Amino acid sequence: MSQTRVRPLISAVAALLTLAATTFLTTGPASAAASYSAPLSEAIDHLDVATEQRDGYDRDKFNHWVDADGDGCDARDEVLIEEADDAPTVGSGCSLSGGRWYSYYDGASHTQTSDIDIDHMVPLAEAWDSGAYDWSASRRESYANDLGDHRTLVGVTDSVNQAKGDQDPAEWLPEEQQCRYLREFVAVKIRWSLAVDSTEKSALKELAGGCENSTITVTVV
Repeated sequence: MSQTRVRPLISAVAALLTLAATTFLTTGPASAAASYSAPLSEAIDHLDVATEQRDGYDRDKFNHWVDADGDGCDARDEVLIEEADDAPTVGSGCSLSGGRWYSYYDGASHTQTSDIDIDHMVPLAEAWDSGAYDWSASRRESYANDLGDHRTLVGVTDSVNQAKGDQDPAEWLPEEQQCRYLREFVAVKIRWSLAVDSTEKSALKELAGGCENSTITVTVV
C-alpha cells in the first residue's frame, strides 16, 4: 500500500481512538471509567434510577473507622486532621487537641472533637439501599473509610449529623451551603456507582435548578 493511502488511514484510526477515549471518560457511572466529569445537571441525569432495597441492612456491615495505613490514626482522626482550620496537636494514640473545625452544614466552629461527627455524605443506610447491599465486605469497608475523595467524609456539628440520619436530599438538607451539599452528594453517588430512587432524582434535579451548573469531576472506584 502506498504512503499516500496509509497516512489517511492512520489519521482515521487515530481520530476513532480519540473519540473512544473521550466517550469512555464522559459517559455515566455505569461505564466504571477511571475519571468522570460533567456539569451538575448532566451528572444528575447520568445517575441510574433503581428502587431502594433496605432488606438486610446492618450498620456493622460497613466496618468503619479503620486505620488503613497503620499510623495510629483511624479514618475519623484522619478526616479531623485534614479538615481542621487550626491544626490540632496529635498526641499519643492519635489524641487530638488544640484544633478548630468549621461545620459547613450549619456555619458553626468547634474546638472540641467531641462536638464533631464525621458524616458519610451518602449515609451508610442510603448507600446500602442504593447498591451497597450487593457489595463485598471489603468494598463496603473501603466506602465507609474513603479518604481518597474529601467529599465522601465530612466533619460537621454532631447534632446536625444526627438530625440528618440516613436521609437523602429529598428528605433533608443542611441550613447552609445547600448547593455545595448537592454537588458533593452527587459526586459521591457517582464515585461509588450508587443509584437513586425516582423521588430522590426529582429532588436533585429541582434543587440543581437553583444552583450554578458547575462541573463535577470525580474518580470512579
